[in-house]
Amino acid sequence: MGGHLRSSSPSAAPQLLSLATALPGNVIEQARAADLARTFFGHRLAGYEALSRVFASTGIERRYSVEPLAWFAESHEWPDRTASYVAGASKLFEDVVCKALASAALDARQIDAVVTVSSTGITTPSLEARVLPRLGFRPDVRRIPIFGLGCAGGVTGFAIASRIAASEPGTTVLLVTIELCTLAFRLDRATKPDIVSAALFGDGAAAAILRWGDGPAIGRVGGATEHLWANTIDIMGWSTDQVGLGVIISRSLPDFIARNYRVEFDRAMERLALAPSDIDRVVCHPGGTKVLEAIEAALELPDGALVVERSVMRDFGNMSSPTVFFVLERALAEGFKGKAVLTALGPGFTASFATLHVADN
Repeated sequence: MGGHLRSSSPSAAPQLLSLATALPGNVIEQARAADLARTFFGHRLAGYEALSRVFASTGIERRYSVEPLAWFAESHEWPDRTASYVAGASKLFEDVVCKALASAALDARQIDAVVTVSSTGITTPSLEARVLPRLGFRPDVRRIPIFGLGCAGGVTGFAIASRIAASEPGTTVLLVTIELCTLAFRLDRATKPDIVSAALFGDGAAAAILRWGDGPAIGRVGGATEHLWANTIDIMGWSTDQVGLGVIISRSLPDFIARNYRVEFDRAMERLALAPSDIDRVVCHPGGTKVLEAIEAALELPDGALVVERSVMRDFGNMSSPTVFFVLERALAEGFKGKAVLTALGPGFTASFATLHVADN
């Protein structure tokens, strides 16, 4: 399909049957995180006081973590981090899937395929293999685990789940996206990206259920596409060493978005046969304050267009791939109707887009 999915008519498209989100139980208040970061890094990094302003400038008030604050004051290497990832992600997987199934009034045995997106930990067997049997899923359920998409993973995973539903009418597809970003916190490094990461990222999960057909639904998926910029590997991603994952965030990211995003957004909308007048709302992954400002400027959005994105940042921080669904969930709760473009930026460097038409039932 030329790298994108299009639907010939509104009735010939996968339906979004349900959407759910979940959070771990440990709350990280931003003021407390700033105090701890100063204790950990203030004496080790020149110019720390100026850099520490990022804790206030993010607009974040709190975030959530699978581990309590005391965990971050200890040294951890791969085995510890992996154990926390498997335990924490498995619990979140179970919580969010049960919520999504209940919202769709479905039994686990009615799910035919499961797409799992996560880039903040590594486990084999994969997460869904660990959790699905105890939730009552069929042993022949298809499993599609996806790693490496980072913040773009939610929208790209949504597109992949939609493609599966579209290719086999009647197939019910569960999308689960889980990120435990806080587990990448490092005491052994004191760099600007590490401080930014400590101020920005939280843990969370989202799930969506999609199926081709008619009947009550949140909305219909209209299409999806993405763009990979060449020679941008160093903008965002993970490094790896014996301690664990290390965040890579280039200071050029907001400027890169300001220069390049609008052109590819317009090309993506052209591929999806959408005119500006067709779009009622852009639902953005809120990667950070400067990223949101760059997107607003690039798309020439009116004041207040991304107020929900900022409220999600305030309440949860950047949870990577699930975050766009927290935004969508909140926009739906506030009564959004119409055609939305879901968009997220992630490592690669990648822009991912998907459309959802929410109509009055």
